[in-house]
Amino acid sequence: MKVTGAQALFRSLEGEGVDLAFGIPGGAILPAYDPLIDSKVRHVLCRHEQGAGHAAEGYAWATGKVGVAIATSGPGGCNLVTALADAKMDSVPMVAITGQVPTPVVGNDAFQEADITGITMPITKHNFLVKDANELAVTIREAFHIARTGRPGPVLVDIPKDVQLQEFTWSWPGSVDLPGYRPTTKGNLKQVRSAAKMIMESERPVLYVGGGVIKAEAHEELLKLANDGRLPVTTTLMARGAFPDTHELALGMPGMHGAYTAVTSMQKADLLVALGSRFDDRVTGQLSSFAKGAKIIHVDIDPAEIGKNRAADVPIVGDCKDVIAKLHAELRRLQDEAGGVPDRTAWLAQLDEWKRTYPYRYDQPADGPLKPQFCIERLYEHTKGDAIVVAGVGQHQMWASQFWRFSEPRTWVNSGGLGTMGFAVPAALGAKAGRPDRRVIAIDGDGCFQMTSQELATSTAEGIPFVTAIINNAHLGMVRQWQELFYEERYSQVYLSYDVPDYVKLAEAYGCVGLRAEHPDEVDAVIDKALSIEDRSVVIDFRVDSKEMCFPMVPAGASNDDIIVGPEGLRPTDDPAEAPVA
Repeated sequence: MKVTGAQALFRSLEGEGVDLAFGIPGGAILPAYDPLIDSKVRHVLCRHEQGAGHAAEGYAWATGKVGVAIATSGPGGCNLVTALADAKMDSVPMVAITGQVPTPVVGNDAFQEADITGITMPITKHNFLVKDANELAVTIREAFHIARTGRPGPVLVDIPKDVQLQEFTWSWPGSVDLPGYRPTTKGNLKQVRSAAKMIMESERPVLYVGGGVIKAEAHEELLKLANDGRLPVTTTLMARGAFPDTHELALGMPGMHGAYTAVTSMQKADLLVALGSRFDDRVTGQLSSFAKGAKIIHVDIDPAEIGKNRAADVPIVGDCKDVIAKLHAELRRLQDEAGGVPDRTAWLAQLDEWKRTYPYRYDQPADGPLKPQFCIERLYEHTKGDAIVVAGVGQHQMWASQFWRFSEPRTWVNSGGLGTMGFAVPAALGAKAGRPDRRVIAIDGDGCFQMTSQELATSTAEGIPFVTAIINNAHLGMVRQWQELFYEERYSQVYLSYDVPDYVKLAEAYGCVGLRAEHPDEVDAVIDKALSIEDRSVVIDFRVDSKEMCFPMVPAGASNDDIIVGPEGLRPTDDPAEAPVA
């Protein structure tokens, strides 16, 4: 059968099981938009290519499938760059398809030409420039295989316009053959046994769980390991939901704005079992003082991460699902031989004491001002946690992670590594498109929201409703907090305004419902109203205290031992158990 490259593109996407793509047409990708009409792939017409990229990410986060974004050449592809970099940092499986100027003029600065493969080489897992339509099906197969296997990530396929128009005889490759790409997925059993032995010998172990556990669908294996080994668990910002927050062994989120217990447990541990985590600076704080007395077991599918920031005593390269299952089996065997779990009563009691002494806290006066944490807690209570929560970046992101109690994976979507403002609205769109059966709530900041709010038009036009709760403090909140703490309250370029724009009117202009709460007494009624609307998106303008800061906090570059537990600036003593209650 003779087909064009454009027809082959959509046959290939269908062959990969793609049911949804996000994009915007343009000159160089235009041939592909003709066979789209007859394709089984649903196309969501976004309002900006960055929005399409983040929507593809949100879809991938929520479903575990590969997200797809489509853009034209030049500015279209360049507008995908932020989303590709974001997906690379957070290991999100994504395939971006871009049109390119015809091959005879590639490299001649043709209209809307940009070397998108060159531009994105550092921020994609791999990318392709297809020069012959006969290679198209194979390339798409390889792109999806690379995106979803090993450490997931974004792959870009750039297709010149003449290649899209080229006719050739269609055939679908039965398999993928990439001799240079062989990710190690099975953990070395000898190393696993060494790790199990080290766990048995430890007195103060902590499981340091990262996003790799969710990517590997290893949450059930993690729960068995923690339960049977009586091992306390910290879940990073990328791993929220990998382990239930309500579990007695859950310590919460570590990191710059993490729970005191999670941060301090890692500092005082004699063994850290890092599962799909990468010892990034937001978790470790000052690296030289991070968990100085701890031995390290590091499990990761990406060998480049092991030893990159912290040397591992037992390195294990492999998929978390496989390695954790093996580790659980070996630990069970050793515990059976030893007559049970090692006695760590004192360690677990100390952790419980820290939980009671240093919970997340805030003060909501009955007469106001409205506190952001209160808004998020009430959202949680009204939904009973039954929602996919998508966050932007900044204070609201940290408050959302702190005050929402996650119980299952793929219910928390955020930009972790790149910290991309403007992520929440389009990512919520993508998450809802991928999981129409679930309620989706975007918890966003007023600064973030204004960067990509145009995707509310996409939500209305495409019938993809979700709730956006704007934590509106009229500032770039996290920047303001740093200027208050570290720049002698010299506030520079952080004020945004409560009133410009009017978020209620803006929501209505986009065909959504706009609501507002300015006082604690208004919050419950506004949330009830928002959750009762299911046929269109809702935007809630929570006008919150502009001076509220996010604690706990480890100042950038400081040791985790210097964690600030509250606005009074109280720091724990050398023995945290003796620290005064902040």
